[in-house]
Amino acid sequence: MAVLPTNANPAPSPIQVPMRTRYYDGVTAEALDVRVRASTIDLTISRADNSTVVARWPVTDLIVLGDTEHEAVPAVAPRGSDARLVIEDPEQRRQLAQTVPALERLARPRPSAGGRIALFGSALVIVIGLFWGGVEYGSEAVAPLVPHVLQAKLGEAVRDELVDGKEMCLGNAGLVAINRLANDLGKAAGHPHKITVNVVKGGPVNAFTLPGDILVFYSDLITQAKDSSQVAGVLAHEIGHAVHYHPIKGLTRQFGVDVLLHSLTGGFSDIGTLTSGGGLLLALRNGRAFEREADATGVELLEKLGVRADGVASFFEQLMGKETSDAAKMLGMWSSHPPTAERILATKRPSTGRPAFTEAEWAALRSVCGETLRDPSSTRTPKDPPTTVRPRPR
Repeated sequence: MAVLPTNANPAPSPIQVPMRTRYYDGVTAEALDVRVRASTIDLTISRADNSTVVARWPVTDLIVLGDTEHEAVPAVAPRGSDARLVIEDPEQRRQLAQTVPALERLARPRPSAGGRIALFGSALVIVIGLFWGGVEYGSEAVAPLVPHVLQAKLGEAVRDELVDGKEMCLGNAGLVAINRLANDLGKAAGHPHKITVNVVKGGPVNAFTLPGDILVFYSDLITQAKDSSQVAGVLAHEIGHAVHYHPIKGLTRQFGVDVLLHSLTGGFSDIGTLTSGGGLLLALRNGRAFEREADATGVELLEKLGVRADGVASFFEQLMGKETSDAAKMLGMWSSHPPTAERILATKRPSTGRPAFTEAEWAALRSVCGETLRDPSSTRTPKDPPTTVRPRPR
């Protein structure tokens, strides 16, 4: 296997020295033997056995993971992704660093043995940190493999807990409209599961995603949006969380795969082991890497459907200066997000493309709370089967 650098325009000039290169997709534990072709624009990764391209990473997104002075084989990854590229040969790492300046840390020499011994105490701390980081990474890679029916079971229980005592909006036409767009976005991402959007009457101006592809919108977000593109932008952002399995990854990182599966399959006395207390809300908070990934995915999906994608940035502009005190502050758009100004810059798009909703759909969505029900466990089903909103009995 070899790493082959390319130039931006002419045919690539290959590096002839053979190397061992392994690729992990961040979803499964399988390690693929791959070849890498580097240019000043991107890094193309293809299978060694049949040349099928498995990933293409822009060089502007690339980072070197870990401590290159003490880690034997530092990994390369794109920001916000669980995928990894491990290059065994130090000479090949050096050549790749020359081709891609963003990876210059790969070429740094390791300190002498004497220096490493002198820094043994610090190195031990680093090793322990890397161990726990590996445990966390492993849990997140396994999390999407939790059966979807169990993810949905947990998501429904969490939803019922969070909206207990609140009124659920039952306007059929509005629910059909928002669920239609949600599933169109999911299909555009190649997501294999149906997505269900619930609307809760009132505030805060917020939305969040739960395990099992369950989304919760507060009606104040819909009624206070300046236009339908803002609601579509928030919805696309939440779909970004769903298609990347961020909610179940967060729970797995917090509680561990073993505790999660035991609770979901009856190994513990009650699923309340997970759904009660502030620990659950903390586990469902999205870190900055998840938020950036959801922002980027949301904009990409809107553009893929030919829908206006400027609503994401304009919604963030509208959020500036607002606060919320509801429990949902810990979730959704109010989670531990990147600074709003940064997100506006990253998601800024022109107001081109078709509207996300027809005029009739938008009117129906804005009046979705004309009918409400206080008990979420008996939420009525919309007439259109593909957008059923039916929380399980508690």
